[in-house]
Amino acid sequence: MKVFVTGVCGQLGHDVMNELTKRGYKGIGSDIKDTYNGTKDGFTIITMPYVQLDITNQEMVNKSINKFKPDVIIHCAAWTAVDDAEDEDKQELVRNINVEGTKYLVKAAKKINAKMVYISTDYVFDGQGESPWLPDCKDYGPLNVYGKSKLDGEIAVASTLDNYFIVRIAWAFGLNGNNFIKTMLNLSEKYKELRVVNDQIGTPTYTFDLVRLLVDMIETNKYGYYHVTNEGGYISWCDFAKEIFKQANVEVNVIPVTTEEYGASKAKRPFNSRLDKSKLVENGFESLPTWQDALSRYLKEVK
Repeated sequence: MKVFVTGVCGQLGHDVMNELTKRGYKGIGSDIKDTYNGTKDGFTIITMPYVQLDITNQEMVNKSINKFKPDVIIHCAAWTAVDDAEDEDKQELVRNINVEGTKYLVKAAKKINAKMVYISTDYVFDGQGESPWLPDCKDYGPLNVYGKSKLDGEIAVASTLDNYFIVRIAWAFGLNGNNFIKTMLNLSEKYKELRVVNDQIGTPTYTFDLVRLLVDMIETNKYGYYHVTNEGGYISWCDFAKEIFKQANVEVNVIPVTTEEYGASKAKRPFNSRLDKSKLVENGFESLPTWQDALSRYLKEVK
């Protein structure tokens, strides 16, 4: 199986390439950067095919997909800077990347009958209430520019292809990029007291665990919408921060505050990011380990 991966210089795309390598599949990586260092097997760097690709350029997308003719496209590339997406001078670029770029990849996939995995987000919902969002729920209501762009990307995939997996995740963290854990640990070096919101509820997703499931999915024809996070229960960002410091043996006083009290963010965040993952088990996929276990493994890697 030949798999074309976008956004391999980011934390998720990089982990996808590693997982493909482990399983003996041919991965073709792409990103907007000039070069990519390859995947790691222990201390050995494995060089895999890489193509520089601006997904907002339809001609480049068509050329790359037609050249490699992959069986699957795993689309990890996206604009993910949620607050910056609110800036008026950035909104066109956000839409070009998250919507138009996705449309170009979808059309190219359609021509060669390739499967597609589209990575989406809990931000497609309005974040109200306390009930977990079901993967096939259509009660959308994104609160910010980023969420709207990811929803429009979903629509582009589902309205064009039959053989797709739309996988919504939340609170992602991985080794190859910035995330909440790294931010908390960095701040703890400067401050011994941190204010963290306690009224936004969800569950973290470790990209190392996620990619195993993504590759499991592309080995099947069980298409559709899925929600994927680690197990371990729903928590607030404040709960997450406390567990980070506990496991890292760092002394920090974490003060719970409401989103309104915290302020600062330009983009509205959903209060309810609870994602129902029961569809995974119903379709024979294995659930991810608990987020507590994932955090423990992650901290051992970053130390």
